[in-house]
Amino acid sequence: MAKIMLITGGARSGKSRYAQARAEELPAPRLYVATMPVIDEEMRERVDKHRANRAGQGWETVEEQCDLEGVLVGSGEFSARLVDCLTAWISNLMYHAEQVGRGVSEEEIAERCRRVAGVCQGLPGTVIFVTNEVGMGLVPDSPVGRRFRDLAGRCNQVLAGEADSVVLLVCGCPVVVK
Repeated sequence: MAKIMLITGGARSGKSRYAQARAEELPAPRLYVATMPVIDEEMRERVDKHRANRAGQGWETVEEQCDLEGVLVGSGEFSARLVDCLTAWISNLMYHAEQVGRGVSEEEIAERCRRVAGVCQGLPGTVIFVTNEVGMGLVPDSPVGRRFRDLAGRCNQVLAGEADSVVLLVCGCPVVVK
């Protein structure tokens, strides 16, 4: 049964760096699950920088925008799996649902998160999820922005409930929540 760690915080708070360091405390091989689609040159530069930071450290990278459950089920024997990040995953799910004329409900997100956590129960090692804490700022000014905030909040609540540990990054400093 995998240990589940949820790492949350604001934008540029050090979440990914902290998560990678925790994963690299465990022996290789390690799996990095990237959920962010590359949509422009600035994003390509970010992805390249993240890849360079993992180079030579025993990482295998899988890019998957929506099927976290499937990637984790088929992930083999890794001591660490790092999913970066859940909020990009939520955005991707919203986008793909919109493309077929439907929305995504909080209940659907909660169920998907429970299934992802359930898959983790059958894995060896540690699974680290990175997410953004999006509900601590201004109320978004659009319905889609508020929907995203609510879905991300529901996802974070479900996975925090299933996690063995939860760490909030504030200005690069980890604060243990659970």
